[in-house]
Amino acid sequence: MSELVAVPVLLPLGAAGLSMAFGRFADVQRWLGLLVLGVIVVDAAVLLYFADVHGPLVLHLGGWAAPVGIALVADRLAALLLLISVIVMFAVLLYSIGQRITDYGRGTASTTFHPIYLVLCSGVSLAYLTGDLFNLFVAFEIMLASSYVLITRRTTANRVRAGMTYTIVSLSSSVLFLTMIGLVYAATGTVNLADLALEMGELPPAPVRALALLMVIVFGVKSAMVPLHFWLPDSYPNAPAPITAIFAALLTKVGIYAMIRTQILVFEREPSWPLMLTLAMATMIVGALGALAQNDLNRMLSFLLVSHIGFMLFGLGVYDIAGLTGVILYIVHHITVQATLFLVSGLITRYTGTVALSRMGGLAKISPLVAVLFAVPALSLAGVPPFSGFVAKLALLRAGVGVGTVWAQVATAVVVLTSLLTLYAVARVWSRAFWGQVREPEGDPDPSDELVVGTGDTSRGMVHATGVLVLSTVLVAVLAGPLAEVSQRAATDLITGEAYRAAVLGGGSGG
Repeated sequence: MSELVAVPVLLPLGAAGLSMAFGRFADVQRWLGLLVLGVIVVDAAVLLYFADVHGPLVLHLGGWAAPVGIALVADRLAALLLLISVIVMFAVLLYSIGQRITDYGRGTASTTFHPIYLVLCSGVSLAYLTGDLFNLFVAFEIMLASSYVLITRRTTANRVRAGMTYTIVSLSSSVLFLTMIGLVYAATGTVNLADLALEMGELPPAPVRALALLMVIVFGVKSAMVPLHFWLPDSYPNAPAPITAIFAALLTKVGIYAMIRTQILVFEREPSWPLMLTLAMATMIVGALGALAQNDLNRMLSFLLVSHIGFMLFGLGVYDIAGLTGVILYIVHHITVQATLFLVSGLITRYTGTVALSRMGGLAKISPLVAVLFAVPALSLAGVPPFSGFVAKLALLRAGVGVGTVWAQVATAVVVLTSLLTLYAVARVWSRAFWGQVREPEGDPDPSDELVVGTGDTSRGMVHATGVLVLSTVLVAVLAGPLAEVSQRAATDLITGEAYRAAVLGGGSGG
C-alpha cells in the first residue's frame, strides 16, 4: 500500500504535462483535471483509512532508507488534511470551469490554467506528505511558482502589484527557510523530521529554542500570522474568486500544518505555550478589527482569514492533546468554509458588479439561493450552533479552559470575543448586501473572467460547485463525532510521536 503515498504528488505532475500537450482541446483538459483530482480524492480516503487502522504509511523513494533518503509519510493528520484539501480543489475547479477563467487565452494559445492548477495540487500534496524539511521547502516553492501564475493570469496593474507583493514576501520567507534548514543541518546533521525529533534532544537548550523560534517565523509568514500577515489582504482580493478561494483555503493552512508538524514532532514543551498564545491573541484581534474596517467584501474576508488563523495558533499554544484535537477540527472546518465564502463572493459580484458593500443591496430578493449559500458558511465561520464552526470552537474552548493557566484563560476569552466580532462582520455583510433596496449593477465588467459581471449571468457550474462546498461544511458538522475521534487520535500521534518515528526510521509501517 505504500506506493499509494506517491500518487497525490506524482499523478498531478504527470497529468500537468499531458494537459499541456492537449492545450488546444478544452474538453480534454477539463475532464483530465477533474479525473485526476477525483482519483486523488479516492487515494487520500484510502490513505486515511489505512493510516487510521494500521498506522502511518511510508514510502522510501529510490529505496534509500531514512534518514538519508527521501520519505513520504501518510499518517492520520496528513491523510485527513489531504483528503479535505483535494475535495475543495475539485469543487473549485468545477467553479473555475463554470466561470470560464480556465479558458482565457484559448483563442490565441493553449491555456495554462489546468496544468498550473495540477502543479499546485502536487505542491500541496507534497507539503502534507513529505517527511523532511528540505522537501517541505520544495513543496512551498512549487506552490509559490504555480500560485504566482494563477494570481497574475489576464494581468491588470492591480493584479501585477498584488502578485509582486505576494512573490517578494514569499521569496524572502523562502530565503529565511533555506537559512533555517542550513542551521538545522549544521546543528543536527539531518533534516528528516523523525530523526530531528531524536537529535534535538542532544542539543543544549539555547540553540533548540533559537531554531524553534526561527521555524515559527518562517511558517508564520506562510500562514499570515500577525505581525507577519501584511501581505495577505493586499494580495488575495485581487485574484479571481476561485483562485482567491483556493489560496485562502489551502496555502495558509499548509503553513499552519508545517508549524504544527515541526513544533510538535521536533520540540518538547509543557502545556500552555505563552509565546504562541500571545501571537494567537494578536492574530485574532488584529484580523477581526481589520475586517470591520473594510468596505471591500474580499478584503473583509481576507482579514477574517487572518483572524481565524489565530484560532489555530491558539490550539497549538495550548500544546496538549485537547488543544491539538481542536486545531485539527478547526482546520478541516476552515478549509471548507473559507473557500465557500470566497466562491459566494464571486457569485455576489456576478449580480452586483462590485465588491464594495456600500454599493450592494437587495440580493436576497434577486437570488434567495445565493443568500442561503452565503448564510450557511457565514454562520459557521462565526461559530453559531449547530454549524461546523461551533463544533470546532467548542473543542478549542474546552481545551483552553482545561489547561488552567492565566495565559490560556485570557486567550480563551479572546476566542469568544473574536467569535462575536466575526458574527458582527458577517451580519454587516448580510444587512448591506442582502437586505434593503435592490441596486442597479455599477462599474465595468470584471476582466478576471469571460462572463458579463453585474448582470446575473451566472453559470450552473458556479452555483453547483458552491453548493457542493456548502454541503461539505454541513457534513463536517454532521460528522463531528467521527471527525473528532480521528482528530483526537491524530493529536495523540503528534504528541507522542512514537508511531511516526517508528514508521519512518524503522523502514516500514508502524502502528
